[in-house]
This record gives sequence, C-alpha cells and structure tokens, in this order.
Amino acid sequence: MKVLIVLTSHDKLGDTGKKTGFWLEELAAPYYVFKDTGADITLASPKGGQPPLDPKSDEPMFQTDLTRRFNADKEANAQLAQTVRLDSIDQKDFDTVFYPGGHGPMWDLAEDPDSIRLIQAFIASGKTIALVCHAPGVLHRVMNSDGSPFVQGRYVTGFTNSEEEAVGLTKVVPFLVEDELLSLGAVFSKVKDWGVHTVVDGQLITGQNPASSAEAAETLVAALRQKRAKAG
Repeated sequence: MKVLIVLTSHDKLGDTGKKTGFWLEELAAPYYVFKDTGADITLASPKGGQPPLDPKSDEPMFQTDLTRRFNADKEANAQLAQTVRLDSIDQKDFDTVFYPGGHGPMWDLAEDPDSIRLIQAFIASGKTIALVCHAPGVLHRVMNSDGSPFVQGRYVTGFTNSEEEAVGLTKVVPFLVEDELLSLGAVFSKVKDWGVHTVVDGQLITGQNPASSAEAAETLVAALRQKRAKAG
C-alpha cells in the first residue's frame, strides 16, 4: 500500500502575528495507522522540505501517545524534514492520499493548483481519498469533470463552526469549513465539539477534528483492503 500524505507549507495565522501549520496529532495518528499496516508513506507539501508545525499542537494538553511516539521517532522526523514538493507528485504512484488539517491548509492547499489537480486526478482514477479537520476545506476548489463542485451532494464532515468559535479564530480564518462546504451543496454532519466523527461517501472519507484523524485513517485502510480483496 502506497500512501501519500499532503501537508501545508503555510505558517502565518492570518494577521495575528502568530504561527500556524499542520496539527501534529492529525499527522502522527494517521502516520502510524498506515505505518503499522506496512504501508509505504510519502510526505509532500507545496514548498517541499520541512513543513511548519502549529506550535500549539505540540503543547502538553494536546499531546497524545502517538504525538509523543512521532516526536521520538528519528526516522519519521527525518522524513518530515524532507517532504517532497507537491508539484512533483503523480497520483499514479500512490494508492491513496490523506490530508491532515491544522489551520495552515486553509491558506495554501485550499487554493493550490497542484493540490487541486492532484485531488481531481485521484478522484478521476477511482481512488479513495481522506481529509480531516480543516483539510476538508481544501476541497472547495475541487471540481467534477462537468465543472460542478466535487462536494456537491456529498456527505462530509470537517472542523465545525462551533469548534472554530471555541478556539477563537472565526474572524481569522479565510473561511469557515462548515459554512463553505454547505454553500457548495455538501451534506454536512457533525457530532458534539471534539467528538470522534468520520463520514464515508464513496471515494471520499472525511473526519471532523483532531480526535477523528486515527479513525479516518483506519476507515481509509479498511476501504483500500476491501477494494484490493474485490480486485482479487
């Protein structure tokens, strides 16, 4: 199983003067879900090299056993320091793609032509993809072959308006994930703030928040195994 994980290269939290980036749990939890099943993992980002970590995601209150495992994993950190440039990626080399969130993707990946083309190529090839937390917002420029929004009529989840309000960034982010997906015609579902929630709609798997990242990855692995079994 060859898995591509796409991370943000954006480190500025709007005009706040604070830093952002990818959310550690949303990389670490899926990374080990994939790695522990023997997957071959490639990390990519728009600029390549070391992607920015949201410093808040490494604070003690947000650490988990898997974030601590990742921080202590020399091989994983060496790989993270050398992410591949997104414009060099071909979906034909991978079975799937996973997008961790954090606020960073809302500024770069949401508008990145290479990311948009990549997701559209995975979809066109019939492959299953997964995005978690803020990353489902990255789908807002992704189109179907007929020019309609990819998420139109699809069941999705992502970081909710109330979760964004809880972290005090409603007025800072370029858009609200829940509102944006709804405006594009998606059928958005959610559970209580910070609850685990994963939604599957055909080729698309989405997770609501950091706590949902492991479940989203496990759901993706199960979908890939089922597909492989059917293919014989």
